[in-house]
Amino acid sequence: MLFNSIAFAIFLPIVFVLYWFVFQRNLKLQNFFIVVASYLFYGWWNWRFLLLIAFTSFCSWGCGLLMQCVNESKITLPRFINVCKLLSISNIVLNLGILGVFKYYNFFVDSFVSAFAAAGIHLQPSTLNIILPVGISFYTFQALSYSIDVYKRKIEPTKDIVAFFAFVSFFPQLVAGPIERAANLLPQFYKKRIFNSENAINGFTLIIYGLFKKIVVADRLAVYVNSVFNNIEGANTLSLTIAAIFFSFQIYCDFSGYSTIARGTAKLFGFELMINFNKPYLATSIPDFWRRWHISLSTWFRDYVYIPLGGNRVTLSRNCFNLMVVFLVSGLWHGANITFIIWGGLHGVFQVISLLFKRMFRIENTNVIFRRFISIAMVFVLVTFSWMFFRAESLNEAQVYFAKMMEMDFTINSTQLSAAKELLNFAASFFVIILIYLSYILPNDMQFKKRLSYILFNIITILIIILLGMDGKSEFIYFQF
Repeated sequence: MLFNSIAFAIFLPIVFVLYWFVFQRNLKLQNFFIVVASYLFYGWWNWRFLLLIAFTSFCSWGCGLLMQCVNESKITLPRFINVCKLLSISNIVLNLGILGVFKYYNFFVDSFVSAFAAAGIHLQPSTLNIILPVGISFYTFQALSYSIDVYKRKIEPTKDIVAFFAFVSFFPQLVAGPIERAANLLPQFYKKRIFNSENAINGFTLIIYGLFKKIVVADRLAVYVNSVFNNIEGANTLSLTIAAIFFSFQIYCDFSGYSTIARGTAKLFGFELMINFNKPYLATSIPDFWRRWHISLSTWFRDYVYIPLGGNRVTLSRNCFNLMVVFLVSGLWHGANITFIIWGGLHGVFQVISLLFKRMFRIENTNVIFRRFISIAMVFVLVTFSWMFFRAESLNEAQVYFAKMMEMDFTINSTQLSAAKELLNFAASFFVIILIYLSYILPNDMQFKKRLSYILFNIITILIIILLGMDGKSEFIYFQF
C-alpha cells in the first residue's frame, strides 16, 4: 500500500478511529490491532510475503528467549562452547540467508557465469523466477538488530510476542524505514498510550509535508530525470548535468518524504520514530553527509559492522579497510546490481580520502564562511556524481552517461525544452525552489508555536498538492530495497 494512494487515504482514518476509540482500553488488544493493520498494509502487495515477515519475526523473538534461558541456566559448559553466540550467529545466518535468496541469488549466479564466460568457460545454471518482497532489507535489519542487542545484553529479551511482532511490522516504517532499534521502539509498545491532540496535529502536519515533498517536488523532478535517462544517447552535457542535479533533489525529497510521512503516521498513534534525515546537502564532508543521510541505516552499519571490525581504534590501514568494507556492503544492501556496489565503493573511497586528508593536514579556521561554502559545494558535487551510478540501471548505462557528459555539449535543443515544459510550469518551478529552501530551514519536527500556524501551513500545503501534485501514484524509490 502506497502512502500516496487512495487506498492508504481510506485505510489510515479507519485504523486511526478503531485504534483510539475501540481498542484503547486494552493495551495488548491495541498492540494486536497494530499487528493486524500492519499485516493488512503489507499484504496489500502480495499476501504470500506475510509468511516471510512472520517467520523472520518469530525466529528473532525465539532467539532472544533462548539466549535468556541459556543465560539463566545453571548448567556449566566448557569455555569454548558459547551457546548464546551460536544462537545469535544462527539467527543472523538464517535471516541473511532468506534475504540473500530473494534479493541476491540471481545476481550472484549471473556474476558467477559472467566470470567463467570471461575465461572461456560457458555454464548453463538455473536462476529463480522470484519477486523481491517489498521492504525485506528494512525489516530484516530491524529484526536482526534486536537479536544482536539481546546477545550483547544491551536490552532484555521480550516475552510479549504480540509487542515484538508489532515492533517488526509497524506499518508506518515497515517498507522503507527508518530502521528502528528495539531499545527505542519496542518499549513504546509496553506503555499505555493516551490520545494527544497536539501530537495528532503535529503528526498530520508531518504527513502533509512529506506528501508535499514526494508528490510536488520528487515526482515533478522525476519527469525530467526519467526523460533524460530514457534517452541518454540523445542527451547532451547540459541536459545530463541538469538531470544529475535534479536526481539529487528527487531522491532526497522522495526518501525524506517517506520518512517524514512515516514519522507523522507514527505520531498519530502515539509513537516516536527517529529522524532519518538532517539537511544532508549542507554537509561539509562525506562523513558529515553520512551523519545526515539515511541516519538509521548508517548508524546500523556503524554499530553492527564497522565497530565489530575494529572501527577507528585500529591502525590507519585497517581503519581504511573497515570503511571500504562497510560502504561496499552498504552498496550491496541497496540492490543486487554492480552499479550499487560501485556507488557504495565510491563513498568508501571518499571516506578514506577524507580520513587521510584529516590526518595529513591541519586547516586553520580562517575564512570560515567561505571555506564552509566551498566544502558544501564539493560534497554536493561528489555525492551527485556518485548518484549517477545509483540511478543507472546497468554499468553500461552509467558508462554511456559519463561518455556523453565528456562531450561538453551545452547547447539547448528542442528536446530539452519540451522535457522542461513537461516537467515544470512557472508556478511549479517557483514552489519547487521554495520547498527545497523550506526543507532546510523548517525544523525536522515541524512544530509551530501556535495552532493557527499548523492550520495555515496544512491548508496552504494541501492546496499546493492538489494544484501542482503529480498524478500516477508513483512508488517511492526506496521501495525496491
